[in-house]
Amino acid sequence: MEKRQDWEKALKADPTEWLLEPDDPGVRYLALRDIVEADENEVKAARRRAHREGPIALILDNMAPEGYWVKPGPGYSPKCQGTVWSIISLAELGGSIEEDKRIGTACSYLLDHALAKGGQFSGNGNPMGTADCLQGNMLTSLLDLGCQDNRLDIAFEWMARTVTFEGLPRKIDRDGLTSTEGGSGPFRYIHHITGPQFACHINGNLPCAWAGVKVMMAFSRLPVERRSGLIKRAIEAGIKYFFSVDPATAGFPGHKSGVPDRRWWQFRFPSFWGADILQIAEALTALGYGSDPRLANTLDLIQGKQDENGRWPLEWVDHNHKMWVKYGSAGKPNKWVTVRAMRVLRDKIPGQSDRYIKCPMSQLVEALEHYSPFRLIRQKETAPEAGRELVGGDGGELNSPSEACNLPGLLVQLLDQLTSLGKTAAQIKKAVKSKPFGI
Repeated sequence: MEKRQDWEKALKADPTEWLLEPDDPGVRYLALRDIVEADENEVKAARRRAHREGPIALILDNMAPEGYWVKPGPGYSPKCQGTVWSIISLAELGGSIEEDKRIGTACSYLLDHALAKGGQFSGNGNPMGTADCLQGNMLTSLLDLGCQDNRLDIAFEWMARTVTFEGLPRKIDRDGLTSTEGGSGPFRYIHHITGPQFACHINGNLPCAWAGVKVMMAFSRLPVERRSGLIKRAIEAGIKYFFSVDPATAGFPGHKSGVPDRRWWQFRFPSFWGADILQIAEALTALGYGSDPRLANTLDLIQGKQDENGRWPLEWVDHNHKMWVKYGSAGKPNKWVTVRAMRVLRDKIPGQSDRYIKCPMSQLVEALEHYSPFRLIRQKETAPEAGRELVGGDGGELNSPSEACNLPGLLVQLLDQLTSLGKTAAQIKKAVKSKPFGI
């Protein structure tokens, strides 16, 4: 409770009552789920209502029984209403397979029609046209909706290869496979992905930070125990990229004009194909970097957009494409954007939210052992206090970071989760504060 009070003190005003107004069941559900410490039964009731009234219900009512929107196929068009965009919308609105089986039908349809055997999502059914932005969006959305399918593991591995370029083929067939993977050909060049760290042909073969945000969002949703060594290396590469500059400046490598797009600083809902500074913070806090000092200016920028009533405005609206739902007017206080901002400010405090912490304690301990100048060992059974203690270590060297869990995010999560161990946790936190961890 103390941490939540500290988080609330940073707000100019508390918009919680506004978010919980009963006439907006969708926003109310997200606020109960992610912002306030609501009773589980209350959250379930709110989720049920959000799927029967409001934007989620409207979008689902426009779905064909087979699981697509507007027209059958991969679903990229029409933009903002096709299957791809409807699934993204449902995910950002808090849609859940558990609550409505139609969402499961839609997820299965997308996987059957837009995902190749090699793990590539595409907008036209041709895996040569795969792109990081679409790949990241689809994986984030499917996991947020509760989709569980073995094909997603292949898609995550492909996405990691596009980031690191480790063994990434330049040519694939219509199934997204190479000849060594059993592809039958003909083999053609991949169109958009032209280099590591989000390089894209559409962006002049330079890194595309918008695509990078989508990729990092997706990685943040993948439980730690499912992250292979390749995926961990891809996450590290993405972290290095986004912290190569102050994220608040959006001055990431890859701007064709040399000047960041102004839309980085215009908060939006839903996110769709572009990205804003807020989504950078969403990705990095979900990966465990909310308390990293390199993110401090970004969080200050986000907090600075809050008005005197504690509300954030909707600053960018797409007037060129029709959406199923109108989410607000540009320049006006917006509940959806306010939920996004408050979620980030809450999640920047380690342990304040467990929405994305899906790592078993054993792996968290392993991460600490792998990186730390300390080692955790079991005390003898005859010791007065059962459990673990800190002993001298390796002088602080980093040991094969690409093969270990993602730090410092997981380390921060570990320290918070260890609070249940009482005095031992206090000893660990004291040691962390007094010794460098090389991060």
